Order: sequence, then C-alpha cells, then structure tokens
Amino acid sequence: MIHINLLGRARPKVARQSTVPLEATLQVILLVAALAISVGVLWYYWAQLDAEAHAYQADIQKQQGEKARLENLKAQVENFQREKDVLQQRIDVIEQLQRNRTGGQELMDALANTVVRTDTLWLTTVSRKGDSLALTGEAASINAVANFITELKRSGYFDQIEIKESHQDPAEKEVQTFVFEITAQFALPQARNVAAPAAASAPAPAPTPGRPAGKG
Repeated sequence: MIHINLLGRARPKVARQSTVPLEATLQVILLVAALAISVGVLWYYWAQLDAEAHAYQADIQKQQGEKARLENLKAQVENFQREKDVLQQRIDVIEQLQRNRTGGQELMDALANTVVRTDTLWLTTVSRKGDSLALTGEAASINAVANFITELKRSGYFDQIEIKESHQDPAEKEVQTFVFEITAQFALPQARNVAAPAAASAPAPAPTPGRPAGKG
C-alpha cells in the first residue's frame, strides 16, 4: 500500500523501548543467587574435607613416628634380653663350676680311699653334676662290687647309693671281669652334721597312755 504525506513534514519516529518482563528478571536473580549459594556450600564442605584430610595426614605421620619409636624400643628390649640371657648362662656356668669345685679334693680323696680298701676293683669314669655322681668301673667279682658299695657308705661322704648295672664283661674271655655302674650323692660330713642336731632336738611324741588292766 502507498502512503502519501499531505502535510509536507517528516513524520517523527517513535523510539521502540525494549522491555524485559519482571518475572524473567526475578528468575535470573534467583538463579544467580542459587548458584552463589551452591558454590558457597560446596566451598564450605570442600574446606571442611580439606581440613579433615590435613588432620588425618598429620595423625598418620604422628602414628608412623610412634610406630618407628616403638620398633626401636622393641629392638633395644630384644637386645637387652639377649645380653641378659648370655649373662645368665655365664652365671649358671660359674655357679656350676663353683658347686663342682666345692669339696672336689675331699671327693677325690674319699673315692681313692674306698677303692684302695676294696680288692680287685678299679674305677674307669667318674662324672659329677652338682652333688650327683655317676661311677663306672670293673671288678674281678660281684662281691668286690658289693664291698665297694659298703665302703662308700662307711666313708660318710656318700648317700643314696644305687647300683644301676652290673654284668660280666663278654669281651674278656680269659679273665672273669664284671662291669658296673653306680650312682650316689656326695656331701661333706660336716654338712650332714649341721642338720643332725636339729633333727635330734625335735621333741619326741608323747607316748599314748595305756588302758588300765582290769581286775580279774
């Protein structure tokens, strides 16, 4: 369609105003606020998790240091225990040697005297562990072994004498020989005498009064 301007003046142009609805503006504001709140909440939780992670890491390092300290302490304790065991073994050996040394000369003299007083008998080995003795030897007869045991008892140095083995030696064909093994306990006579008075001083039990005889 053709428009004709009869007034001869230019027609004023009306400026168009771009208007944004209020509802859309509120939606944008609410969206931005929600995003800001979400970012803030996420950052807060991240900060909390990061702080906890640093705390856990510090605790792990502390526990590792404590573990290393305890392992070092355990190694020291084990080393001390080994040294204690070695020292205890040395002490046991020294005490055993001391026990074996006590009365050693008396033991040799007592054995020598009993062997001398027994005819046709000789000892081949003498072993001592504490006060326990193990004697092995040979004799020309079983009576010589019996006489040797009697002499051991008479000496006053030996107690709990037991014969473990006594048999004829099959290796000796021409001469009759008996092999024997005897165990005994060795003690110095004065050690026995110390305990004897204590036993003798103990009061004897009072006799039980008898029942009076009835008259017939």
